[in-house]
Amino acid sequence: MGAPVVLERELATRLAERGRVGAALAEIRRLEQQTSAREAANVCEALARHWAQGSHLLRAIVACKELMRLDPGHTRTPLFIAQLYARYSPLPEEASGELLSQELELLPDREDPVAVPLFSMLGQDAFVALLEAVEVRTYMTGHPVIREGDQGASMFFLVEGRGDVLRLLEGRGPQEGPVVEGGVFGEMALITEGPRLSTVMPSVPSIVLELTRARFTELAQRFPLVDRIVRAFCRKRAADHLLRTHPLFSSLRHEQRRLFSREFQLQRVAAGATLLIAGEKGDGLYLLMRGRCTPFHVHPDGSETPLALLREGDVFGEISLLLDQPVTATVRADVPSVVLKLGRPAFERLSSSQPSMREVLMQMAKERLARTARLLAEG
Repeated sequence: MGAPVVLERELATRLAERGRVGAALAEIRRLEQQTSAREAANVCEALARHWAQGSHLLRAIVACKELMRLDPGHTRTPLFIAQLYARYSPLPEEASGELLSQELELLPDREDPVAVPLFSMLGQDAFVALLEAVEVRTYMTGHPVIREGDQGASMFFLVEGRGDVLRLLEGRGPQEGPVVEGGVFGEMALITEGPRLSTVMPSVPSIVLELTRARFTELAQRFPLVDRIVRAFCRKRAADHLLRTHPLFSSLRHEQRRLFSREFQLQRVAAGATLLIAGEKGDGLYLLMRGRCTPFHVHPDGSETPLALLREGDVFGEISLLLDQPVTATVRADVPSVVLKLGRPAFERLSSSQPSMREVLMQMAKERLARTARLLAEG
């Protein structure tokens, strides 16, 4: 082994031990300018392997992407990383949503830069294809990665830095918890079009990996399991967030939340589609995740009167479930929407075991019935 290779590995080790991705990339680019692309590539490969073996998957991917820029056509290092992190054998392409949910439950509850679901649940070929598909992006402090209200078309993995999450439009509320290193955000943009629900603002210079919807679509055509994993991940994240933050579920213990998280179904709804029909028995409790829906009171002659608009975060369908009566209003999607649905059997199990949740729902139902009565009287 020649002395230059030893020095390159020593430099890579020093860069890896400092642990800062941005500084390491700057040093590699300085080396490229002052010596050669080949020497910079050698350092980059050693750095990617060091981080990969040290359980820093996202950092390793960034170093690998820089290596592939320096040495187009390089395949050795992506395969090395895939052998460390991808599943030994991939899930079957026909894997059910339930199986994927069970797999996701095995991953850590908190953000983890090692067990990144979209990578760690794939086989090696799909893992390498995903690694090739993501792009490295750098954001300075105060420059948003995503902006609330903008159309979303990418998901992101936070490699280095920190992002404050802000929800300010339409009175949605104050700042939420931050995105930390290893965090994933923006994933809903891969499976549905629509505006971003929050702003992610870097509070320090930050590096992310971006997967666009266009690249995701290409990946899903080659590896259908990628699409199923993303949908299962979106469902779990949405259900977990709902159970953790919505006042309706505040009385649930951690294990109860984990149990009932699996019961929610994530559904895309086309504009104009009907979710509930007045006079029919309700089939579940709905939470509007994205989009906008309008409930209608149906008069005996068949005419309809629109009621208070349903916006993101609103719950509906509870009156029929609580009172065991037919649905009181027809609900249609005004625009393409996404809902979380808790089916009637799961709802009955949950509400019977949680009297406080049932009380909250009863209060919500009373307030909604009162608003409906006022609107109809005014009309």
